[in-house]
Amino acid sequence: QVQLVESGGGSVQAGGSLRLSCAASGRNFGWYAMGWFRQAPGKEREFVAAISRSGGSTDYADSVQGRFTISRDNAKNTMYLQMNTLKSEDTAVYYCAAVYQMPDRPSQGNYDYWGQGTQVTVSS
Repeated sequence: QVQLVESGGGSVQAGGSLRLSCAASGRNFGWYAMGWFRQAPGKEREFVAAISRSGGSTDYADSVQGRFTISRDNAKNTMYLQMNTLKSEDTAVYYCAAVYQMPDRPSQGNYDYWGQGTQVTVSS
């Protein structure tokens, strides 16, 4: 089992940057594929980005491709989301998630563990 805690959210103007972190506790962080999701007010939660167990493969939603970068440091049990050129439509609560997955590939769904979320607000 793994516990996830997000940090790094906040308020920023459009065009700015933020870096989210997701700290994991528990065993064998490197056995888990990881992902970021977000939920805006009145909308369903949506996929943002995913990364494989090793960090060698990533996947992004079309809406953030080229602006966001997902990464992980397995030695620190931490995943990151670097968000650049932020837009007002990026405003949401951002959640990190983990799924135990032996194939070394990213996953867009079927996550087992979730963090509590961190608010990102982008003002135009």
